[in-house]
Amino acid sequence: MKTKQLLIAALLASSALAMNPAMAHGSAAPRHGGIVQVANDVNFELVVEADGATIYLVDHDEDMPSKGISGKLTVLNGAQKTEVDVKATEGNKLRATGVKIAPGAKVVAVLNNVEGKTATVRFTVK
Repeated sequence: MKTKQLLIAALLASSALAMNPAMAHGSAAPRHGGIVQVANDVNFELVVEADGATIYLVDHDEDMPSKGISGKLTVLNGAQKTEVDVKATEGNKLRATGVKIAPGAKVVAVLNNVEGKTATVRFTVK
């Protein structure tokens, strides 16, 4: 009986070591010079611009259409908090305008209808 238990334990240990690690859903490298975060298996790339920001959507290394997606962008520049709407534009882009995003700012995007779900994505601007 003891030998059988040892054999089972050895088989379980070796099978655990042989398991492949989970791989990400595509590359997390920025395509547009921004900051990439992953939520709901989608890559969100925040690109800060003079009058706001653009968020690019990528799913499994393919551009994900932004049509039908909307939400809010909350920007914390030190003690100052600003909220603006996020709207779909062409292709895989979402735009938020009317906000200044400084280095060191914390940005939270709450996006509705990302593959039928709400996605909350957090960024820290460098």
